[in-house]
Amino acid sequence: MLVNCEKQDGIGVIQVSKALTAATVDAFRDQFNHWSMAETEVKNYVIDLAEVDFMDSAGLGTLIAVLKRITEQGGDMKIANLQKKPRMVFEITRAYKVFEIYESVEDAIKGFE
Repeated sequence: MLVNCEKQDGIGVIQVSKALTAATVDAFRDQFNHWSMAETEVKNYVIDLAEVDFMDSAGLGTLIAVLKRITEQGGDMKIANLQKKPRMVFEITRAYKVFEIYESVEDAIKGFE
């Protein structure tokens, strides 16, 4: 699990690579929490899943928990670059109704305007 965090136009862009599963969600959550505590002025986030080739229910649950935390702090979160297999998890669970999903990070950032 690799998580790269950066700021673009005041928005936190979190790039995740490899699988987002029960085996990797702790690493994702730890790295996200560490970065977000260091960047307290960032309220809105884009989770870039371009490099995520597999996701299970634990991965989806973690994204929902992160969304809840961000919205409780007055921010918002969008998903970008959702790949075929993780997209199936969103469709089966109807999680696409919970998240705003965009084809690219740039489109997701524009979604905050």
